[in-house]
Amino acid sequence: MDKNDNQIGIEEKLKAHSNGGHLHRAISVFLFNGKGETLLQQRAMVKYHSKGKWANTCCSHPRPGEPVEAAAERRLMEEMGINAKLEERFVFPYEAEVGSGLTEREYDHILFGTYDGETKPNKDEVQAYKWVSIDEFHKWVKERPDDFAAWVVLMADRFVEEARRYEG
Repeated sequence: MDKNDNQIGIEEKLKAHSNGGHLHRAISVFLFNGKGETLLQQRAMVKYHSKGKWANTCCSHPRPGEPVEAAAERRLMEEMGINAKLEERFVFPYEAEVGSGLTEREYDHILFGTYDGETKPNKDEVQAYKWVSIDEFHKWVKERPDDFAAWVVLMADRFVEEARRYEG
């Protein structure tokens, strides 16, 4: 990706995160239930980075040529077993060290959706999950940032601002 989110090439995921990272497109989904809570997941210990860290409902990267919304809906089903309509709320470019010599340099598309049904997480992706209020989330991130994946900490304030405006 270039700094304007235009695709300029294709690279294998692990390679894109190595050697200081290469800017690439990412997706981060936050689901909300009827109580206004957001669904967080704890990343599985088999993930190649941010193992055991808490993160948003799901996150990933679009496939080459795949629209952001389609990629987010696909990954939501693959990671959490949830089918929900999603809407892009903001874009969040960031750079962060994520351990094991890896760096994320991402142009992250943040999508919101609503869901009140059953959750069937993929054990290869998700270790645990829970619904939390926006205030509980914000307090937790501020008091214990090491519990969370780097991108969640970096986007927390912007997420809270957008979540308080979100009507689903």
